[in-house]
Amino acid sequence: MPAPVRHVLTILAVEDLPRAIDFYRRAFGWEQVVDVPVYAEFALPGGMGLGLYERHGFGRNTGQVPSRVAPGEIAPAEIYFQTDELASAIARVVAAGARELSPLAVRDWGDEAAYFADPDGNVLVLARPVSAST
Repeated sequence: MPAPVRHVLTILAVEDLPRAIDFYRRAFGWEQVVDVPVYAEFALPGGMGLGLYERHGFGRNTGQVPSRVAPGEIAPAEIYFQTDELASAIARVVAAGARELSPLAVRDWGDEAAYFADPDGNVLVLARPVSAST
C-alpha cells in the first residue's frame, strides 16, 4: 500500500500579486503567513494553505510560465469552499471585487453554491450542503 498523500496547499499563479493579496484578504480575512516579493500564503481553516505566486516567479519553479488568463475569461479549474455563513461569504467576495459567474442556486449534488472569478480569473465556489441551510 503506498504512503498516504495529503493535499496541504493550493497555489495560484497571479498577474498582479499585490492586487491578489488585497482581494483574498478582503474576501476571506485569512491570516497571511508568508509575504515575500513574489509569493504570499494564507493559512486556511482546517490546516490547508492558499498561495499566490506572481506568474513569472511561478514559472521559475516549473520551468514554464503559466498562461495569462485574458480579461473576462476564467482559469480551467475551481477552488470549492464550504461555509455555514453563505450569504455573508458571498457579500464579502463581491465587495472584494469578485465577478459573479453563476448565482447562488441549489445544485444537483446537494449543495447550494455560487460561482465567482477572482481578479485573475480563478474560479471560486462558495457553497454549503442544502441540509445545512434548513
